Amino acid sequence: MDPAAFLTVAVSLFFILDPFASVPVFMSVTKGLDGKTIRSYANKAALVAAILLVIFMFTGPYLMDVFGITMDSFRVAGGIMLLLMAVELVFDLGQNKRSESGAPWVIVATPILTGPGVITQAILLTNTYDIATVMLAGLAALGVTWVILRSSEKIMEKVGMDAIGILSRVIGLLIAAMGIEYIFVGSFNWFDAQNIVAGVLGLL
Repeated sequence: MDPAAFLTVAVSLFFILDPFASVPVFMSVTKGLDGKTIRSYANKAALVAAILLVIFMFTGPYLMDVFGITMDSFRVAGGIMLLLMAVELVFDLGQNKRSESGAPWVIVATPILTGPGVITQAILLTNTYDIATVMLAGLAALGVTWVILRSSEKIMEKVGMDAIGILSRVIGLLIAAMGIEYIFVGSFNWFDAQNIVAGVLGLL
């Protein structure tokens, strides 16, 4: 396995997981619980998120074949999803949304951790890197996220909400750039496959 590829994929997925933005939500849904229960919820949330990530990593390409979706179309759709996700992070939209059903750790596992953005990115990365690299990198990113969630109370005490908000906005900008890049590449490849680019260049 290429260490550089592993690091690239792990950092990419870690940015989209954005555990620092999840800390305030996790703290709110576990408010009033003892430390042992909070750590248990973090364990369950990370485990379920990892299982969902691996499942979609393996089944995603086959589902695309079933529905006749090309990788370039999915890349454009994924880019739009990442862009919308970035807008939420940068402008602090949707961070206080609550779900009235399900256990707190389920809410954290999905959609807060393994949401559409992470699933989309994982499927797109399997088209560029081998699936073993993406899977191990994804599990590594979730491992770091798990540690952060388990330490959420201490992080909030030492860092504070303002610092977490700033970091989340910076990560949001990086995710926005990734989304725009996917849109550009997917659009160009689709137009090129339809010979539209060649036709336009021929007219020029």
